[in-house]
Amino acid sequence: MLKTRFLARWVASLMLAAMAGTSLPSVVRAQEAGDLSLELIDPKVLRVCADPNNMPFSNEKQEGFENKIAELFARELGKEVAYTWFPQATGFVRNTLGAHKCDVIIGFPQGDEIVQNTNPYYRTVYALVFKPGNGLDEVETLSDERLKGKRIGVVAGTPPSDHLVRNGLMGRARPYPLMIDTRVDSSAKAMIADIEAGEIDAGVLWGPMAGFFAHQTETPLQVVPLIHEQGGPRLAYNITMGVRASDQEWKRLLNRMIRTNQQATDEILLGFDVPLLDRQNQVITSR
Repeated sequence: MLKTRFLARWVASLMLAAMAGTSLPSVVRAQEAGDLSLELIDPKVLRVCADPNNMPFSNEKQEGFENKIAELFARELGKEVAYTWFPQATGFVRNTLGAHKCDVIIGFPQGDEIVQNTNPYYRTVYALVFKPGNGLDEVETLSDERLKGKRIGVVAGTPPSDHLVRNGLMGRARPYPLMIDTRVDSSAKAMIADIEAGEIDAGVLWGPMAGFFAHQTETPLQVVPLIHEQGGPRLAYNITMGVRASDQEWKRLLNRMIRTNQQATDEILLGFDVPLLDRQNQVITSR
C-alpha cells in the first residue's frame, strides 16, 4: 500500500545527452566494463527493490506486473534479475534503495521527493468498483445521485475520501486501513470481498488494484475509471521508476528503456487489467 500512501501524502501536504549517438548495446557493454559513470549500479544484475506480497504489483513468485516489466528490461539490458524483498511500509525506501541493496523501484508515483523519478511509464486513476446489475451500471462519477445512500468502501486517507465527503457519501462509507503490513493483510482484497458478498454496494480503489482484484471474483465486477471527477484532489497520477538521487546516468538509461519498450510495457499492464490513461486522461484499451 506504499504507492497508495504516497498518493495520499501528495494531496495532504539510458544514456541520452551524455552518449548521443551511442547504441543500447554499447551502453550495456559500458556497464559490463564497469564504467564508473554509471555510479554504483550492478553491471550484470538488474537489482530490483520490491514487496514480497503486494499483487498485482509484485510478489516473491514474481507474478506481478512489476516483476514482468523487470524481466522485460533485464532482457533488453542483457542482465539477470535479482530482488531485495521488503514490505512496502514505513522504511521501505530506506532499507532497500537507500541502503544500496538494490538499484530501482519499478513503480513509484511521480513527484515524490523520497526518490529520484524516471520519466513516467504509465498513467492510471482511482476507480469505482461494483456488481453489475445493482443499479449503478451507468455511474461514471462520485457525484452521481444514484450513489446517495449507498455503502461505499474507501481506503482511509486516500484522495477519493475528499470526493466522498464533498458529495455527501461519507455517512454510510466503510473505511479500510491505509497503513497495513502487506505480508498479512490487503485492504483491496477485503474491499473486493465485501462488494462480492454484498456487505457494501461499491468501493473506490487505486486503479491497478481495482482492475486486478475485480477480475478475480467468481463473477467479474464492473470497474469504472474515475476520469470525470470535478475539483480536487486529483485522482489520476503518473507512475515512474524510482532511483537514487545520485544515479543520474542510470536514470537516463532507464528513461531510454521506458521509451523504447513502451508498447510492450503497456501490453503487460493491460494484461493485468490496469486502467491505463493517455495524457488527456482518456482510457487506453489496447495497443
